[in-house]
Amino acid sequence: MDINTNDQIPLPEENELWDMKLYIAGKSAKSLLAISNLQKICDEFLQGRYRIEVIDLIEHPHIARKDQIIAVPTLVKKLPLPFKQIIGDLSNQEKVLIGLEIVRL
Repeated sequence: MDINTNDQIPLPEENELWDMKLYIAGKSAKSLLAISNLQKICDEFLQGRYRIEVIDLIEHPHIARKDQIIAVPTLVKKLPLPFKQIIGDLSNQEKVLIGLEIVRL
């Protein structure tokens, strides 16, 4: 099923800031794909109302334990609440949009 945003509950409020962290492992194909997919989703649905912090766990392995990251890539939505976590390369746009509550069915 493809998501048609015209048929969904309204998108997030225009003044809502989306604060997300994307945990990756180096420049692997999955890491690069996750970055690209997240950027596309944010550009299309959040239009400048987002902040993405990319954290490379190869360079900062201590952060994985501190933030309880057990797999990469992992996307963590901190704001707006509720806190959400999605594991994978974010290639299934429908699941990402629903998982982050950018669109609601």
